[in-house]
Amino acid sequence: MTRHHLPTLPITERLTAISDHLATDNRLVLSAPPGAGKTTLVPLHLLEQPWRGDGRILLLEPRRLAARAAAARMANLIGESVGATVGYRMRLDNRISAQTRIEVVTEGVFVRMILDDPELSGICAVIFDEFHERSLDADFGLALALDAQSALRPDLKIVVMSATLDVERVTSLLGQMQAVISEGRSFPVEIRYRDRSGDERIEDAVTSVILSALATEAGSILAFLPGQAEIRRVAERLEGRVASDVMVTPLYGNLSQTEQDAAIRPAPEGKRKVVLSTSIAETSITIDGVRVVVDSGLQRLPVHEASTGITRLETVRVSRASADQRAGRAGRTEPGIAIRLWHSGQTAALPGFTPPEILATDLSGLALDMAHWGVSDPTQLALLDQPPAAALNEARQLLIQLGALDRSLQLTARGRQMRDFGLPARLAAMVLAAAATGAAKPAAELAVLLTEQGLGGSNVDLDERLRQFRREGGERAKNARMLASRLVAGLSRGSQAAEASPETAGTLLLHAFPDRIAKRRGGRGRFVMANGRGAELPETERLAGADMLVIADLTGKAAQARILAAAEIDRSQIEESLPGAIQTQDESGFDMASRQVRARRVTRIGAIVLDEIPLPKPKGEAAARALSDGLRSLGLSALPFSKAGEQLRQRLGFLYRLHGPPWPDTSDEGLLARLEDWFIPFQSGVAGLQEISAGSLHDGLMALVPHGLQRELERQAPTHFTAPTGQAHPIRYDGAEPVLQIRVQELFGLRSHPAIGGGKLPLLLELTSPAHRPIQTTRDLPGFWAGSWRDVRADMRGRYPKHPWPDDPASAEPTTRAKPRGT
Repeated sequence: MTRHHLPTLPITERLTAISDHLATDNRLVLSAPPGAGKTTLVPLHLLEQPWRGDGRILLLEPRRLAARAAAARMANLIGESVGATVGYRMRLDNRISAQTRIEVVTEGVFVRMILDDPELSGICAVIFDEFHERSLDADFGLALALDAQSALRPDLKIVVMSATLDVERVTSLLGQMQAVISEGRSFPVEIRYRDRSGDERIEDAVTSVILSALATEAGSILAFLPGQAEIRRVAERLEGRVASDVMVTPLYGNLSQTEQDAAIRPAPEGKRKVVLSTSIAETSITIDGVRVVVDSGLQRLPVHEASTGITRLETVRVSRASADQRAGRAGRTEPGIAIRLWHSGQTAALPGFTPPEILATDLSGLALDMAHWGVSDPTQLALLDQPPAAALNEARQLLIQLGALDRSLQLTARGRQMRDFGLPARLAAMVLAAAATGAAKPAAELAVLLTEQGLGGSNVDLDERLRQFRREGGERAKNARMLASRLVAGLSRGSQAAEASPETAGTLLLHAFPDRIAKRRGGRGRFVMANGRGAELPETERLAGADMLVIADLTGKAAQARILAAAEIDRSQIEESLPGAIQTQDESGFDMASRQVRARRVTRIGAIVLDEIPLPKPKGEAAARALSDGLRSLGLSALPFSKAGEQLRQRLGFLYRLHGPPWPDTSDEGLLARLEDWFIPFQSGVAGLQEISAGSLHDGLMALVPHGLQRELERQAPTHFTAPTGQAHPIRYDGAEPVLQIRVQELFGLRSHPAIGGGKLPLLLELTSPAHRPIQTTRDLPGFWAGSWRDVRADMRGRYPKHPWPDDPASAEPTTRAKPRGT
């Protein structure tokens, strides 16, 4: 084959620059718009390069549909069948031979290839196509390829290309000065906007635009919708409203290969098509005859909650990169039109790129593969975005629970077996556990069923779906069953017990999802899982009446998720399969209604209570801890502090505000955080809030004061001030500074201002009349005597003539009494 056999496309003029670059540099970033021809022409062009020798070129695609389409297109261009020079390899379908030199593989297949053979024996180049989609497998696969190239294969060529690439970040990651850029487009695309009102359903808007385009524009139409449900509803709305020469075909991941291929196949002569697709049709495929694209502007992305293990789908706005990719589908074979269902001004507000999957997905597979690669710190890998630390830690904890990693995060022998399956970690653990009881085959079938959407139908009941899968015809189901057989064949004989009685889906799933054992609560279809989360089924589902389930798949908010796939289970099966899952223990808890500690003997699976028996009221530390739990809910106002205890708390709080530690923080937050230090040890024998004594609270607060400071407490924050009359008056510490309220006559004869802390901290004096009404506030008593006392005296002596109001209070006798009669 020579280059002149290839069609001339926009990328053609850059092929020489690509080969020149790779002749001297083993890394290349290529940016080319949709329709430029990079997916097909670049790999075929690289076949001719002298550095290739007899090595194979790997072209990575994000989806199986794209992989098959790219292989078929390249094979057609060189006049061959798929499986000769150009072939493809994916999980359930391989078309390669000894003569294959371009292998189109899905990104997940490549990750397994390089993990199994880090040297990539026989591979001369790896091309990452449509890298802008930023799948986890693409990011991780590129990091592994760069690592292998640096350490083992310096001759390996690595090419990263996309139509809408974050060129600057990717070139920096690959250590490149610049990218090779193709500016051309096959055909121009006119962008039109049709704003959708807030109350207009997306299905109605898309249907309206499709019908209008069918009436006014020539050619076939490709409409992008967020998901399968919307595709079905648009198809229903179009039924009976389109001409007989118009074919309406869906395109989404759950369809069989035959159905997907039919959707992208050119329309028969004299007909045109309306293809209703998810984002699966954004990249790497050409649907001949399409010249109109209708873009809903929406996509459905998975969001994983590491703390619950739940992945839910969220409908979000597409990125500008995705919108450009979608519009580009209209200009692949002729000038086209892209109709966007939003206002033109909203385009600038769209995010630049779709969020990378590594930031919002289950990372257990990544953690397992990293351990296999010998890397514990992800920063050691050339990842464009680092995985979130919390999500990675949750994933590792799951792998430790499953026995795949040890506490030092090293891969165990069990972990190596699990990784060899190429299954999600939970399902790999299920197959291994089932093999030990002779149930490897049904477990493998169930694992494949759960990882291949659409197999066995859509029934929530996995026992029924498994039965349907075993009867199902079609090439995809047949290949899936063959994959299950290969998984079983790959198990060592020592891992497999003799075949036992048939297992139900529920008993198998127990080993994968012990945290999702669920028990019905309340009405029909409402369940609580062992992890404490709620889950629901429609009341019409058969499983809605089950007492217990194991849930394999669910979506929605963690507080009340919707069950997508589950199997019925009973307690005896749990006890037999997972004897350690059911635990019985004595528990003490605080009863809010009675404000007492209650005890019970509870049998539970995680958060699910199976049985409980009341026990006598507890005493001791367990009861004190239960009381402390109650206090955290009720607050410290529920405690019977005495006046002395309240003052002690205020004194300590004042010193903490003044000096900080080691004086204790006695605010509500501070004391609630240290209940183990001052409350629990002093409540032995107490089982209710009404039994707590004020003295125990006072003693507990004093326990917070370091022994060496207890004498300082009285000096720096005394409880009382002794007036010149000999009377003791309490000092308040509830504000920013200590306050002394006292009748002014009791301070007569005092020439210095009252102070604490060795005379260093003056008290704020609230001076009162004989009737204890405030007359003056001062921080300078001598100044008050010499100054404003004259005005106070003039006012007060008329109101309280029976009490002394001397001209010179600093020299007068202090008193608590009125003047003697007759004076």
